Amino acid sequence: MNELFRFPNALRRDPAVAVWLEGQAGELGTIARHWFEVLRGLGVDVRELWHDGHPTACVGNAAFAYVNVFTAHINVGFFRGAELADPAHLLTGTGKYMRHVRLQPGAPVHSVALTRLIATAYADMQRRLESPPVPGNRGGDSDLNWE
Repeated sequence: MNELFRFPNALRRDPAVAVWLEGQAGELGTIARHWFEVLRGLGVDVRELWHDGHPTACVGNAAFAYVNVFTAHINVGFFRGAELADPAHLLTGTGKYMRHVRLQPGAPVHSVALTRLIATAYADMQRRLESPPVPGNRGGDSDLNWE
């Protein structure tokens, strides 16, 4: 299956993402900024946008990850996380496609494993973009397209 969550309006740096990241206070904000910078640093093809209340990272226009801040934790989420190799068993969630890693201030973080998972999600999306579209997949009417 090669369905991708597309955002043609993704930018190299989205001002709305920068405003949101800077507006996140305390340790949660520090954690969120760190992991979104990891997403941004993966390659020159990484784009971003503000989507559904949180910053989203794309390879080109195809979403692969996001960061979101909650009251007492943050999530680093993956749009195709259900299909990612996760040898450290960091991913949680039960969605058809999406999974996330929950991070809390003061709790241990397996930074190496999370960094590898992020890199895996990025590489996975790059591979998906190189694949030809599957005939018969849905198309969207909005700024989001499923291929």
